[in-house]
Amino acid sequence: QVQLVESGGGLVQAGGSRRLSCAASGRTFSSYAMGWFRQAPGKEREFVAAISWSGGSTYYAASLKGRFTISRDNAKNTVYLQMNSLKPEDTAVYYCAAAQGMGNMRDSPDYWGQGTQVTVSS
Repeated sequence: QVQLVESGGGLVQAGGSRRLSCAASGRTFSSYAMGWFRQAPGKEREFVAAISWSGGSTYYAASLKGRFTISRDNAKNTVYLQMNSLKPEDTAVYYCAAAQGMGNMRDSPDYWGQGTQVTVSS
C-alpha cells in the first residue's frame, strides 16, 4: 500500500515557476514508477510526466516537455514536479500517481494522491 500526499500548489502569475511535491508513505516507494497528471476544469485528466523507480528514465507529455521537470528522491520518499514559464492554461488540479512500472503509468496507475490546485493568473 502506498499513500500519496501532494503539496506546493497555489496561485502563481503567468511566466512564474512552481515546484510541487508528492510525499509517499510505505517502504516500497523506491520500487514504483511515479507520475504526475492534471485535470483542468471541464476537461479530462491528462498525463503530465513520469519517472522510473531509479530516476534514470523520465517521460513527458509532448506539449509540456521543456517547461516541466520531474525528479525524485528515494531517500525522502518524495517526487517533485518543477514547473517553469507557467501559462494560464496550466491551471489545473495536479495529481501524483504511483505505478508498478513506467508502462502502466499512463493508463493504470495503482495509487493516486488527492491532488493540489495550481492556478496561473494572467
